[in-house]
Amino acid sequence: MAANEVVSSVIRDAFPDRPVAELCEVGTSWNGANETLGVQFADGDRAFCKVAVDGDGTRIARERAVLRYVAAERSIPVPSVLAADRNGTPPYLVTAPVSGRELTVAWNDADENSAREALLYRVGRTLATLHAELFDAHGEIVGEADAATPAIAIDPAPWPDVLRSTIERTREIGTTERLAGHYDAVVDCVEANRSRLSDAPAALLHGDVAMPNLFVADNAAVDDDTTVDDGIAAIDWELAHVGDPARDLVRAEDQLLNGFDSTGPEAYATALHDGYREVAGGLPPGFAERRPVYEVVRMLGRSGFLDQWATYLDEPIDALADRADAELQARLTAV
Repeated sequence: MAANEVVSSVIRDAFPDRPVAELCEVGTSWNGANETLGVQFADGDRAFCKVAVDGDGTRIARERAVLRYVAAERSIPVPSVLAADRNGTPPYLVTAPVSGRELTVAWNDADENSAREALLYRVGRTLATLHAELFDAHGEIVGEADAATPAIAIDPAPWPDVLRSTIERTREIGTTERLAGHYDAVVDCVEANRSRLSDAPAALLHGDVAMPNLFVADNAAVDDDTTVDDGIAAIDWELAHVGDPARDLVRAEDQLLNGFDSTGPEAYATALHDGYREVAGGLPPGFAERRPVYEVVRMLGRSGFLDQWATYLDEPIDALADRADAELQARLTAV
């Protein structure tokens, strides 16, 4: 069944009294397990409907729980949940739009480097706000602890095991097996560094801090105390988990600043880190020590999606595979 037919069916079930005027594409996604479409209701309201086309409602339950929790417990704007059913056919989540411009648009509109550095500074503050309150243990988020309150249910596990689970999720949604051996090499690296990773703090991580998942409001304000409202709204929380905040920051830097095998300007990374320090008082404990391991893990965002990168960069996939293989080996050596 086509994506628009699936979403139309879901919306009819979730909102039987609200006719839909239009469904629209919302941009490119590299996650083939989901389909997301914009919904324009006949009354003029808009929404976004995500369906788990693989039938796995786990991600839907996780995202619904995290959205409710963050809305209640953090000063970070997130989409309101309008409807959700982890047991639906297919499972689905319907959310309201968030305010502001997609960070990609704000970034492209910035007419000088200082404006981009200011944006990254705000992202750093937002991440530090998300990570501010620590949990007793690391773990996978499995849903809501109590339907009456915005609390998340966590299946606790040692951080190296949770990190391995995120690697396996990347393997599941990867779009090519050209470098399938990279997954095993990365898992081996995590196992070899369990002692380095095990004492990491436990914070709520977004898990996918990419420009399309961040929206910038131009009327941001900062309170006099440490409560922050930088006008950075975050969407797409299905990869959220409780883990080492250093991992979220390393991933954010890579996704926001780096290319396939290029590194963004040092001033940009400094702005991101300075924003984080402004709220947290410093980078996450153990950041420098564990960063090399997380940079190895980040290679899977290239290795598992070579075909997507080849289309995006308009380069031969063979050349990208060779470069990815060489880069992984260099990062493993650095660990």
